[in-house]
Parts: sequence; structure tokens; C-alpha cells
Amino acid sequence: MTVSIQGAFPARRLRRTRKTDFSRRMVAEHALSASDLIYPIFVLMGKNRREPVASMPGIERLSIDLLLHEADYLAKLGVPAIALFPVIPKEFKTSCASEAFNPEGLVPRAVRLLKEHVPQMGVITDVALDPYTVHGQDGIIDEDGYVMNEPTTEVLIKQALSHAEAGVDIVAPSDMMDGRIGRIREALEANGYINTQIMAYSAKYASNYYGPFRDALGSAANLKGGNKANYQMDPANSDEALHEVAMDIAEGADTVMVKPGMPYLDVVRRVKNELKVPTFAYQVSGEYAMHKAAIDNGWLKERETVMESLLCFKRAGADGVLTYFAKQVAEWLAEDAGATLPPRPEETVG
Repeated sequence: MTVSIQGAFPARRLRRTRKTDFSRRMVAEHALSASDLIYPIFVLMGKNRREPVASMPGIERLSIDLLLHEADYLAKLGVPAIALFPVIPKEFKTSCASEAFNPEGLVPRAVRLLKEHVPQMGVITDVALDPYTVHGQDGIIDEDGYVMNEPTTEVLIKQALSHAEAGVDIVAPSDMMDGRIGRIREALEANGYINTQIMAYSAKYASNYYGPFRDALGSAANLKGGNKANYQMDPANSDEALHEVAMDIAEGADTVMVKPGMPYLDVVRRVKNELKVPTFAYQVSGEYAMHKAAIDNGWLKERETVMESLLCFKRAGADGVLTYFAKQVAEWLAEDAGATLPPRPEETVG
């Protein structure tokens, strides 16, 4: 039932509660905390390696040893989880993506060491094949270049199991193959990984906002101008997103993802309102790069703009946000709370 509020100006002056800071804080409908943040991190092979991502100022690719220090720092700031994205050298890429499920591969090794050294940090791993394929697509392709659903799913199952065996907390299939959540859940249950969570990228759109991310992974060149429109969602559709989310939840997903974020906040709101499931959103690389470009040119205020952008995710209904601003925002929130920040990893390591 909708209740209509009677009354008109001047009996009701909505600006009264906006006049002072304390009053604005008292009636704020949403708030942002470090617990709302997930930090995506690009992981490199090797040791003591730190590489800047040119199209994402302030973001670096890190080798596992440096990743451990980064994770420890984030945990001290109260960030609950990190999401790992592997940077795979071209000599490890194949048409069948066999490196994706190598139990001694980059991601399983990173997971094992993270859970050993920073056990309080939640670890999320990307379950997708594009970092491992010579063509840059998220699956196994046929002679026409079409990504085949069932053969791809078989590899994704092996990949998810290799991550679960390493001790990951959450596997996050971002491939958009039909039925893969159910198959992965069955495999996890059958192998005893009953508490391994699945965060399904259920509404992942064929977006142009992913460019810097693909540069960071080194998959942009492999795509050779191709796109992923035959398996990622059409930006024109939102009803379809609800079907995708509902199917993934029915198949065993614990949480769902909408990607990209800000251009698709209407989808976040529909998912939360109509399905009422734990819903996350990804403030993707293109969104980050646009913000940074405007900030670095002096066109936007950094702190105010970034905080506003993330509050918009919360207002739309997101339970949490994957964002490359997570570390910076967690530092700002800690400073606002009067906390003393620990030394940044890059100030003490390598």
C-alpha cells in the first residue's frame, strides 16, 4: 500500500532538514562503508613485479608476493574481499584454455598463499577463459568463431574446481554461458566444496566500458577488434537481465552481479526490487578511467565525485561494489573515523 503524505508549503519545508550537517546525516537514507567495497586486483607471474596500467592511472599489476602485502593492507582498512584477475603471458594461452584449470597455475597459487597469509581476507576468483585463450574470447570457439556453450562450460567447471581446491571463498563465473552456474554448483557439491560461494555475473552486458580492463589483462590484442555480443547481454535489454538472474539463483548462485555499474543502475534496482537477492555491481575499468581523466584534468573533485558515484550504487540497491577506487575510499573512510592509517604497501615493500 502506498501512503500519500498530505501537506504543502510552507507547512512542509523539505529544506529544513538539509540546513545543517548533523540533520543531513540524521535523515540520510543510505551510507557507504568499507564493508561495501571489493577491490579488483590484476595478478602477474614472477616476483617483486609491479606494473602500472597506462589506461587506469593509479592501478598496478602485482606479482603474488606484492599481492599478499596489498591484501593485508586492505584487510586492515576493513575491506572484506578482493577479486583476482590474472595476467597470463601469451606463451600460456591456447585455443582450449588448458592453463585455466592448471592446479599450479597463477590463480590457485595466489589463492593458497592469500588464505595462508591473510586468512581474514575474502578471496574471489574470476571463472572465465578470456585471459587464457589465444583469441581473447571467454570460451571455446568453433570454426566460425562462435563461442560454444557446452564445451566452454566443461572447462569452466574444471577451472572452478581448481580454485575451490586451492581454498577460494567465492568463484565468480563471468562468462555468460547458459546453464554454467548449475553445472558448477553440482561439481562443487559432488567434490565436497559445499561452502564455496558462487557470485554469478548474471547480467553482464556486451559493453564498450571494458577497454582498459582488456588492456590490463592483455586480451584486447587477441580479440583483434572482435566483440562478445553473441554471449554477453544486449545493452538494450533489462527484462532479460531478470531472467538471467532468476535462472542463476535457481541453479545455485549465492550472489549476483550486474556489470557494468553506473550505466546500468536501473538494472541493479530492478533486480533488487523484483527478485530481492544479494546484488552486487561492478564499477568497471572504463568508468574508473573516465573519472580519473576528469579528476586529473581538474574538471571534477576527486573525493567528492568518487564518494558520490559509489553512494549511487547503494541507493540503487547494490549490496556491494567492485571498484578500483576501493582502496582509496577505504582510506578516506578510515580518516573520517579518526583512524591512523597503516603504512601503504608500496611505501614499505619493493
